[in-house]
Amino acid sequence: MPAIAEQAAEPVQQVARNTPDTVGMIISLGLGLVAVIAVIYGCAWLIRRMTGTAGMNNNAIRVVSVLAIGTRERIALVEVGGQQILLGITPGSIRTLQVFDEPVVDAGNTGTSDFARKLQGLIGKSWTAPEPKE
Repeated sequence: MPAIAEQAAEPVQQVARNTPDTVGMIISLGLGLVAVIAVIYGCAWLIRRMTGTAGMNNNAIRVVSVLAIGTRERIALVEVGGQQILLGITPGSIRTLQVFDEPVVDAGNTGTSDFARKLQGLIGKSWTAPEPKE
């Protein structure tokens, strides 16, 4: 009888050894989740550091208008300190094309499209540039 009891207990012990440890699996999954979240936050922090902080004062330099003249070439009108500067932008360089003493285009009144006006109405926000403080 004891031999039969030992043989019957043997498969139960093998099944117990082959079943996964539930607590260990939950801890492993939890640590994996924490690691993935840490990597996401680390990447977000790195991107913020590379592009600059969002709280910088961007009122000193304002892009008035940008026009694409090629696949990777652009002309940009930038306002700095009351002057407007026309820039030529290529993948390899940025060059000053013209410096205007008086504003050529009003930065606050660049003309909005019908779609932009409808979108502003839906959102309830004004997308125009803030008035300069004097």
